Amino acid sequence: MNSDPKDCLYCQNNETLHSLMIEVATLRVSRLFIFKEQTYHGRCLVAYKDHVDDLNLLSDEERNAFMADVAQVTRAMQKVFNPAKINYGAYSDTLSHLHFHLIPKYVDGPDFGGVFQMNPKKTYLSDKEYAEMAEAIKKAL
Repeated sequence: MNSDPKDCLYCQNNETLHSLMIEVATLRVSRLFIFKEQTYHGRCLVAYKDHVDDLNLLSDEERNAFMADVAQVTRAMQKVFNPAKINYGAYSDTLSHLHFHLIPKYVDGPDFGGVFQMNPKKTYLSDKEYAEMAEAIKKAL
């Protein structure tokens, strides 16, 4: 599938994107976001810097750099939030831009041992709490 960057949430960097997530940092080849819906405390998203539809379309070097960014973020998330597990989700059937959802899971938390909900629309934080979370993640990167 060859999608058009003009139709891409990440490439357009539009209000819809900013209503869903907060950009935290620019990494080697990607951008790091905090997902505003925080049912899974500490949930982040890493999006590739350029418009590419799928991981298999990257060169080995590009793929390795992207996966290094993903690993760097999950290490920071582990330090900051100490989840029991971090789930990785790479879905792009409705939004074709390479990105990974990084979902911390906690033993007594929602959906532990099961599949996470994409956007349960249950838990939102204050601006101050998002800022503190972003700062903690940046410091741990």
